[in-house]
Amino acid sequence: MPREATVKRKTAETDITLGINLDGHGQSGTKTGIPFFDHMLTLFAKHGLFDLKIKAKGDLDVDFHHTVEDVGITLGEAIRKALGDKKGIGRYGSSDVPMMDALATVTLDIGGRPSLMLSAPKAAYRPSRKEAFDMGLAEEFMKALSNTAGIDLHVTLHYGRDPHHSIEAIVKALGRALRQAVEKDKRMKGVPSTKGRL
Repeated sequence: MPREATVKRKTAETDITLGINLDGHGQSGTKTGIPFFDHMLTLFAKHGLFDLKIKAKGDLDVDFHHTVEDVGITLGEAIRKALGDKKGIGRYGSSDVPMMDALATVTLDIGGRPSLMLSAPKAAYRPSRKEAFDMGLAEEFMKALSNTAGIDLHVTLHYGRDPHHSIEAIVKALGRALRQAVEKDKRMKGVPSTKGRL
């Protein structure tokens, strides 16, 4: 059975339809109205080998926050649904990804206990234009994803001068770490927990 799910989320601020196949080939089609965010979601799918489709409409005239956060929520719901009972998965994943002047590490556990620990230089949070996608938005996306999918997510941006490169390194590492965590291990019988459930 393919591990896939489609989730729809509609609020007064956003209208989102998202589909994911965890056992895909890295194919994606994303339309959020935020070009840089679409680029990052495409990278996430490519490096995670997830097939991902997103159609999102949001109040971008206000700011990007609502759309970015709600896409994170919807993606988290879809991942949780696609995983089902989590039997046979690796559960943990970790990846180091360089991107020019930046280096990021993402380590995660999809064990059902959400948490986000993000460590990044203060310079990574320097104020940007209203229409720019910055580290604060990336953090909101990951927080929403973590909370909804039940991921214990640890992100370290070791260094990075360019915000684009810094966020890109993080997103690629996130895709690769999540891919590792959701992959099936034939030797694993049941769920990877002594509790018997995740």
